[in-house]
Amino acid sequence: MKIDLTDTTSSQINGALIQARRAVGSAIGMVLTLVIVTDEGNHYDALKAASEASKEHPCRILVVIKRPGRSPRERATARLDAEVRVGGEVGNGETVLLRLHGERAAHAYSVVLPLLLPDAPTVVWWPEDAPRDPAEDLLGTLAQRRITDAAATEDPVAALRLRAEVYAPGDTDLAWTRLTPWRSVLAAALDQKQAKISSARVEGEEYNPSTELLALWIAERLGVPVERAVSAGPGITAVKLSTEDGTICLDRPDGALATLSVPGQPDRHVALHRRATAELIAEELRRLDPDEAYAQAVRLGVGALRTPQEDGDDGDDAAPAPSAPAAKKPGGKKAAPAKSAS
Repeated sequence: MKIDLTDTTSSQINGALIQARRAVGSAIGMVLTLVIVTDEGNHYDALKAASEASKEHPCRILVVIKRPGRSPRERATARLDAEVRVGGEVGNGETVLLRLHGERAAHAYSVVLPLLLPDAPTVVWWPEDAPRDPAEDLLGTLAQRRITDAAATEDPVAALRLRAEVYAPGDTDLAWTRLTPWRSVLAAALDQKQAKISSARVEGEEYNPSTELLALWIAERLGVPVERAVSAGPGITAVKLSTEDGTICLDRPDGALATLSVPGQPDRHVALHRRATAELIAEELRRLDPDEAYAQAVRLGVGALRTPQEDGDDGDDAAPAPSAPAAKKPGGKKAAPAKSAS
């Protein structure tokens, strides 16, 4: 069922939700509220991904679309339009598109607050244009989990630096979520091969924040120097861990199927496809506690990362990632298991 409301209020939207639930015979079985803060041009893709994720996590999806206007007359208006969807493609969940016009665009907090599910956690996701400090943003203060995406910014490495500076428990980034399969396979490989790691090398395409985060995670966990090398992609293409017996290599040249090579063992093929946004959001909704592994990785020497422009080269040369603190002994710590892969 779909209900369109023009020049409405949060109270009227709540009334429309109750009316729609009664009409379709839907019971309230939602586990959280997902707030998506986006614009008119990007809301369709974000909502599609969230709707797919809601099949695993029934939730109320609130899509906040700010339209402050361009002309003085448009900016002086203050109107809230809403589109309520219950049942059908939404499944067991509910979706509300909130279009905030004019001055109302600056007051999203007061619009969203009355629409949150009572006694249920809240997650806020910025597909693009995340605030400088998500935890201090008014909408961010409503959430137990705040999701950003460094890959959607013009300068992903600078975005990682900023995420490190303002990190607060509950913050996460989809650039980190994309690493779950890589971290799982590498952790399993190190469990099978008990060997001292002396150094590592991470290869991935230029301006890929997941590649930088993977290099930082390896450096922090293993306490070894990690070399960051630029490849043609797509995404991360290879991780190589040097041991006294040889090199442990996880190579994925095509973005789908990887080959795991461990000294003394036959090569194995591993499914390591590049996941869609819906899978990433579904994974993040499985856990709402602070991600300490992400916090440690993003904070580890992230200020020492350099973009090709800062280094004065064209990005073709390998750039060493920051090594772990000197207090850790090289190879003295194995990689910890990653979050459950989707």
